[in-house]
Amino acid sequence: MVRAMIEFPEVQKRAQAEIDTIVGEDRSPTWADFSRLPYINMMIKECHRWRPLSPLGVSHAAAEDDWIRGQFIPKGSTVVLNVWAMHHDEKRWEKPDDFMPERFESHPKLASHHTSDPSKRDHFGYGAGRRVCPGIHLAERNLFIGIAKLLWAFNFKRKGEGDGLIESSIGFLQCVKDYECKITVRSEKRAETIRCEMEEAQLIFAEYD
Repeated sequence: MVRAMIEFPEVQKRAQAEIDTIVGEDRSPTWADFSRLPYINMMIKECHRWRPLSPLGVSHAAAEDDWIRGQFIPKGSTVVLNVWAMHHDEKRWEKPDDFMPERFESHPKLASHHTSDPSKRDHFGYGAGRRVCPGIHLAERNLFIGIAKLLWAFNFKRKGEGDGLIESSIGFLQCVKDYECKITVRSEKRAETIRCEMEEAQLIFAEYD
């Protein structure tokens, strides 16, 4: 997400404008704000599509012999879900290398709502079939809260001059290579709110120390 905000600053501005209208500066976003922050949800979906964590998904095995479009798939065959190819298919996605959250205006609900019908999926970041990621509900909520709070609190900019793309590592998991960026608190009022909410959180979790 931070990488996308640096490379596509116009998206960052639109997301922050939405958050500012709904949340203000006296508190940070919470899960209760989900329905009123649709653009943040679209951003999360676009993060999954644009740079999927697992470009080739998690391998499956054919439970029985099968045929797909004339191709015989023997029982026990390893089946690879090429998430990257599906997410960057120009027949489905306009300018697939660009970060465009508005692609998902027709998918206002969480990813878990769309997993039952492959033709209506928003993205395949959580896998496919009966063995879709069991942590999808927890992940979706944590991503929303985390990303909304980061954008509410901070501005993300490229450090120094230049506009080159930030590189990612290549492997089973796709991770951004080390890079430098400039992160600043958006206002002193927000900094004060962060400190207050931190103190409240410390009191709540103190009994678990």
